[in-house]
Amino acid sequence: MNQYEVAVIGGGPGGYIAAIRSAQLGKKTVLVEKRDVGGTCLNRGCIPTKALLHSAEVYHELSGAKSLGITLGEYSFQYKKMAKRKDKVVKQLRSGVENLVAGHGAQLVRGEAVLTGPHTFRVGEEEFEAERIILASGSYPASIPIPGADQPGVLNSDGVLALEECPESVVIIGGGVIGVEFATLFRDLGKPVTIVEMLPTILYGNDPDVCTTMTGVLTDKGVTIHTGAKVLEIRDGLTCVFEKDGQTLEARGQVVILATGRKPETASLGLETAGVETERGFVAVDDELRTNVPHIYAIGDITGKQQLAHVATAQGVVAAHNAAGEHRKMDYSAVPGCIYTTPEIACVGLTEEKAKEAGYTVKTGRFNISGNGRALAISCPDGFAKIVADEVTDRVLGCHVVAPHATEFISEAVLAIRQGLTVEQLGETIHAHPTVSEALMEAAHDVEGLCCHKL
Repeated sequence: MNQYEVAVIGGGPGGYIAAIRSAQLGKKTVLVEKRDVGGTCLNRGCIPTKALLHSAEVYHELSGAKSLGITLGEYSFQYKKMAKRKDKVVKQLRSGVENLVAGHGAQLVRGEAVLTGPHTFRVGEEEFEAERIILASGSYPASIPIPGADQPGVLNSDGVLALEECPESVVIIGGGVIGVEFATLFRDLGKPVTIVEMLPTILYGNDPDVCTTMTGVLTDKGVTIHTGAKVLEIRDGLTCVFEKDGQTLEARGQVVILATGRKPETASLGLETAGVETERGFVAVDDELRTNVPHIYAIGDITGKQQLAHVATAQGVVAAHNAAGEHRKMDYSAVPGCIYTTPEIACVGLTEEKAKEAGYTVKTGRFNISGNGRALAISCPDGFAKIVADEVTDRVLGCHVVAPHATEFISEAVLAIRQGLTVEQLGETIHAHPTVSEALMEAAHDVEGLCCHKL
């Protein structure tokens, strides 16, 4: 029997961090991963998607080179080389993570872990025992019960990222984060793209200003968007048949992409053997990330909190410290959400609507990116920064940004919300000029009707 103080099952952005931190805290630690270290984020999600999006963005920007005073000859893209570069980036980062795990003293075991009791699990023929167990098995692309969804030519997110040739046209079922990022990728490469979304708007659940702005941006780029559309079937693996406003319509593409979310990877863990309770496949945890079995913790997508890599990482740190005997608690009040469209989207905290529902007397400020010097200098004038605040206390409650580099400076708003800063304090903070982040300062000034760069 292999005996450890802490065992982490799953090596994604939450699991490998939990293993490293446990080892840093002096615990004899084992990390078990059945596929690739780094999990979905590094291998089949965040990183490969952004690598491809960067290539597409550069290609798209070349079309505006003339307006920048640059004369180009003929240019084209080679998707196979884009895919190879994406794979190279992933491989480099994955190797780095493996070295970090080993370098910090955690043992990496490859294979599928199955719990055989409250403290024991099996990986192949090997038996393991651990005083504390952290479950971090992640998620997989959700399938949807649409007739024809299992045909060749119908791809989930994993299938899209495995492509070596660029499809000539694309239909995307689902207008959430995954859907709009893939729409941006293929449209920036000049391919016809159609989004079919069941809900009233794309990016539903975000601030309405975000949804409206991005609908306009994507439409101006040439993306066809159908909202309030119920998919009826996928015909011949190429044609999406849907109902909208009482009419039956069709959208045809060389590929049809299912961008409809993810499900927890828990069915094969043997949770019932260890006595761990689940609900619809998700593992229930308290604010210290304990399951109903006190020495077993769960983190990441399987907790059903927020399926974001950075949330899993934060949970991994908290779980590791608690497994070492501490009593840290998770705080989800200031979690940034980032979408890598062009321009980027970054949000944190409450929307105006949610703040009102929570009982706040709300005041807001907004600054359009078209008034930002840096944004105009780099030819990216679309978007805005919006701040939602409490009129009584002046505290920042939420921030919603559509802008170039929005994902890079949203952390300023995250810190403001987490530390309970006021709009006045945010507005008085000196921001470097010229930067796109000045839009946050301007929006803070606008909350009080004092924005100097807005009429």
